Amino acid sequence: MIEKLYKLKKNQTDQKLIQKATLEQEVDKIDSEVVFTQHKIDTATVDRFGAISDFLILAMHKDTMRLHIQKLLNRKNSLLSQIANLVNEIVELQKESEQFKYILDEEKKEKFKKILAAEEEAASEYVQSKYIRG
Repeated sequence: MIEKLYKLKKNQTDQKLIQKATLEQEVDKIDSEVVFTQHKIDTATVDRFGAISDFLILAMHKDTMRLHIQKLLNRKNSLLSQIANLVNEIVELQKESEQFKYILDEEKKEKFKKILAAEEEAASEYVQSKYIRG
């Protein structure tokens, strides 16, 4: 029973670690998109015959990109808080897993002690029977 609980906690920990890695990957994607959008803001200019031929349109375009960056940063902060919560859950699961592991190790030690005691008793009975026959 303890072994099943231990394996369950290990599996839950592994799942949480996978979730954390996925969220961190999403944060990295957001960071790269923020850098890309900021670069677009910095390099956007007025083209004489292009889509952006007026400074007012350019300003609106840049404001839209800044708003997009703000939304990305809000999403990133949300993901970072989820990651922090996951880290806390992972720590708790690892603690529980270690407790079950300790219990399993103690049970193994007890079984080993019982086996040694039984072998010692069998050996002493053999010696006694040999002494009695002797």
